[in-house]
Amino acid sequence: MWWDGPWNWFPWMWVFPLLFLVVFALFLFRGPRWLMCGHGDHGRPQSAREILDSRYSKGEISREEYQRMRKDME
Repeated sequence: MWWDGPWNWFPWMWVFPLLFLVVFALFLFRGPRWLMCGHGDHGRPQSAREILDSRYSKGEISREEYQRMRKDME
């Protein structure tokens, strides 16, 4: 039987080009950022409200300061 010869890997030879094409397509359509760890919009600047909410949730500012700053932004 031909499966026992030195060409037994031959039917699986199409796997490597297929994997290469998948990685290449991801790189083309998603850009190089898909390789990096983490998710989200790291390139998008945060709005003032998002920064304020983040600081309040981390405990950097008190509730009174948060409300005063939020009122000032409106």
